[in-house]
Amino acid sequence: MTNISGIVKSTRNIMRQDTGTGSDELRILQLGWMLFLKIFSDKDKELELILDDYVSPIPPELHWDAWAGDDEGMTGDELLAFVDQKLFP
Repeated sequence: MTNISGIVKSTRNIMRQDTGTGSDELRILQLGWMLFLKIFSDKDKELELILDDYVSPIPPELHWDAWAGDDEGMTGDELLAFVDQKLFP
């Protein structure tokens, strides 16, 4: 099993480098939202398989796979701008 404490510390250190996450409180809030969106994304996929008429309440552009789950997707400044301006305005 992956060491969750190490992952959180590593993520927190990366987030400290972004000017949009100036305090521990803000970093924890944003990290919580990111975890929520990832878990919600997994639940969305499950519900799409089970329910024929399921529609996600989260706009498609904010789905985890749209901004974080694509290895060929946004990176660097483009990803930071998306997170700062759309995901956590």
